[in-house]
Amino acid sequence: MGASRHSVMMGCAGSKVVHSVVPRSPHRSLTRKPRSTTNCRRYLRWRAREGDSHRKRLPSAQPGKRGAMEVIHARCAGLDVHKKSVYGCVICCGAAGEKQLEKRSFGTMTADLLSLADWLREHAVTHVVMESTGVYWRPVWAILEGQFALMLVNPHHVKAIPGRKTDAKDCEWIAELLQHGLLRGSFVPPTEIQDLRDLTRYRVELTQAQNRVANRIQKLLQQANVKLSSVASDAMGVSGQQMIEAIIAGEQDPARLADLAQRRLRAKIPELRLALEGRVRDHHRFLLREFLEEWRALVARIQRIEEEINRRMAPFEEAVTLWQSIPGVDRVTACNLVAELGVNMAQFPSAQHLASWAGLCPGNNESAGKRMSGTMRDGNKWLRRTLCQAAWAVTRKKDCYLSAQFRRLAARRGMKRAVMAVAHTILIIAYTMLKTGRSYHELGGNYLEQINRDQLQRYFVKRLQKLGLTVTVAPAA
Repeated sequence: MGASRHSVMMGCAGSKVVHSVVPRSPHRSLTRKPRSTTNCRRYLRWRAREGDSHRKRLPSAQPGKRGAMEVIHARCAGLDVHKKSVYGCVICCGAAGEKQLEKRSFGTMTADLLSLADWLREHAVTHVVMESTGVYWRPVWAILEGQFALMLVNPHHVKAIPGRKTDAKDCEWIAELLQHGLLRGSFVPPTEIQDLRDLTRYRVELTQAQNRVANRIQKLLQQANVKLSSVASDAMGVSGQQMIEAIIAGEQDPARLADLAQRRLRAKIPELRLALEGRVRDHHRFLLREFLEEWRALVARIQRIEEEINRRMAPFEEAVTLWQSIPGVDRVTACNLVAELGVNMAQFPSAQHLASWAGLCPGNNESAGKRMSGTMRDGNKWLRRTLCQAAWAVTRKKDCYLSAQFRRLAARRGMKRAVMAVAHTILIIAYTMLKTGRSYHELGGNYLEQINRDQLQRYFVKRLQKLGLTVTVAPAA
């Protein structure tokens, strides 16, 4: 049989060694004649010798012998959490090296989770690990918190071997990884920070919903040929809302609608008279009434959420005030930073670890000395969005180090890469400020030019000389 198209496998049946020839290509039959002159019997003997020698080289997996993996946690448990069930595996190692293993399944109701905690205490478990599966891990964590040393791990880091995956084997696998100290826990903020996260993320979703409703109102006005957004910069401002209410009430005179403008918008009354002359039907008025009520309801809900956020942010006002000193960071951004990071930076060994966790640094994908891709990992999308918004805001500030960094990078790498780099810098500054307690120190917009001042001077002199000019450089008085 051709050795290039088939492989030989060895297995045990009782006390006999069974050799079987398996085709590498499933669509080829074993009954076909081989196209080469490979001696299968010789090949089988060679594979048997290689298997024996390989088994001799393997380290012993028995406790107490050379090559055994070190046991870090003698009594630990692994949990495989699902919506309706939790599979648990407890591993207990004795002083003599014996290992006891027990598996059980529980429900996810509160009474079932309390039974799970009792079962873990019966075995004197000290450390418990579970995967981060949606929100299903959170009630389990709340029940077990304070009783055991809990660890939450990324499911991508504890994947089992394909083809040998069941719920019972999953919990056993992560328990064994925890037993030998091969797992790295994820950052789980305290309860008050988790509550702040829910509020700030809900505020973002409400703001997005409000913007969608405002866009629907503008589309409907465009259908009726009312060009309010072409004249007013904020069509949903005080003047815009009054005009829309008048349109809903049945007003069609463009002059009366334009006269509802207030403050600076009154300077554009002639343009408003032309823009508000449309063809509004009862169908448009009905939908405008529905959209406007929905928009105002969302405004009221956002206001209530912000009041609750401000009330819960009272213990962290020092961090909020400190972070607001960074250019581009307002109160909303600072509150989002507190909700996503907390105020205790001890969980991140360095600022670079924090940037990697947030997904604001290039990815590591290198093999055989070649860099495959530098695509950033997903990270915390809520934190990255907040920092990118702050980076876009700071690009308009004059005489600022961050805006100078943006312009310097945007000229060479593009605006999007420059924004991500500025967001990375803001995160590093926020980490350092909270770690050291010092406020922000502005370096100035010309800081980067002062670093290589002589080189920059020679460059511009050389450029001017190429234009046929004689250049004399003298320091300013």
